[in-house]
Amino acid sequence: MTNALELAQLTKTYAGGVQALRGIDLQVEAGDFYALLGPNGAGKSTTIGIISSLVNKTSGKVNVFGYDIDRDIVNAKRQLGLVPQEFNFNPFETVMQIVVNQAGYYGVARAEAVRRAEKYLGQLDLWGKRNERARMLSGGMKRRLMIARALMHEPKLLILDEPTAGVDIELRRSMWGFLKELNAQGTTIILTTHYLEEAEMLCRNIGIIQHGELVENTSMKELLSKLKSETFILDLNAKSPLPKLDGYHYRLTDTSTLEVEVLRGQGLNGVFSQLSAQGIQVQSMRNKANRLEELFVALVHDNARTPQSAQENKA
Repeated sequence: MTNALELAQLTKTYAGGVQALRGIDLQVEAGDFYALLGPNGAGKSTTIGIISSLVNKTSGKVNVFGYDIDRDIVNAKRQLGLVPQEFNFNPFETVMQIVVNQAGYYGVARAEAVRRAEKYLGQLDLWGKRNERARMLSGGMKRRLMIARALMHEPKLLILDEPTAGVDIELRRSMWGFLKELNAQGTTIILTTHYLEEAEMLCRNIGIIQHGELVENTSMKELLSKLKSETFILDLNAKSPLPKLDGYHYRLTDTSTLEVEVLRGQGLNGVFSQLSAQGIQVQSMRNKANRLEELFVALVHDNARTPQSAQENKA
């Protein structure tokens, strides 16, 4: 299968000797939904900047759908759409002007640009705001405008750098639905986010950068399988008797809320069987903590080291 992105021994050393990237090797397959995570200063933003030609690399190779950014930057950039963290559009232009003008930069005819604008603004619930100046939009609307603008030349690879930062939960989940559908239609997506629940919900594969090195590169399923245990919160019927569970660590946080720790391979069937035998009804169930967050903290801790050369000020 064709790779959407290939990084080979990618390095970046800033003036003064600050080594931000230390030989990154990464391949992202076409059609993937890939999470690129790491703590602040790890090198994520530098990596994205190099891929999108906003930052000059020190050494290494970058291919975007087979196009080397050193040899064929024009075609490489045509494959790529970038949604940066910062709002970088003209706030005095209208929503329609911003997206149509963006398409024009890639040689898209105006009639086709208007058609695409109607499509993407409609899908992102911005069509009704098309004639408003961008500065009048809410923060969530501006985030969606950034996504629509990045899609106007219909890139095969979309990079999203913290796309839902500062967005309320309801809108965030709406954007998740849009991104899932976009990926299902064939667009490769690379996501950076501090909302680890977001990465777990959306992404099939994951890479974790620490001190400029790729310390984890695997499937989300494989990574989550490393959890030794999970804690679940069970909401019980208010009239339930006090539960007793053999073989599990558990506690009641109030009269109708039960926390149960389940070891890997133990499963929840035993919990439900025992509760049912005691006449206790479970109304709902959820994870106590985000599973990816637990693993992320553990991985970052395990790979923690503090070489001065690995500190990065921009990521």
